[in-house]
Amino acid sequence: MRERLEIDRQGKGIHTVKENRTAVDYFIYPECEVHLNSLPAGAVQEWHYHSEIEEILVVTKGILTCKWKEEGKVRTDWAKEKEIVRVQNSIHTFQNDTEENAEFVVFRFVPDGVDKREQIKKDKKLAEEAEEV
Repeated sequence: MRERLEIDRQGKGIHTVKENRTAVDYFIYPECEVHLNSLPAGAVQEWHYHSEIEEILVVTKGILTCKWKEEGKVRTDWAKEKEIVRVQNSIHTFQNDTEENAEFVVFRFVPDGVDKREQIKKDKKLAEEAEEV
């Protein structure tokens, strides 16, 4: 029997507002985490990095200022709605330099070094009408 589809609705995650004013709803699963983030106007997150996890951000509203350290220099770029930021193991921070809230979804997982692109591309199977629904 197949697993049922699950919808985790807003308000069902672990909600917190950090000291830097980032509002986060954490949805924590066995092999990954998904965070819904809202960064108010003028808010700045602290510089940090991750030693074992990978973070991928999808900006859903506004403009997110992305800063990271590379070769001893601070680099800056901006990500806007529908753009994706792959953090990797960079020392980084995010801030909102605009007058409106920036919102983004964070996907966090622990990579194992195995390239899974082909497996992911080929995994979709069409269901037969006669299959148990």
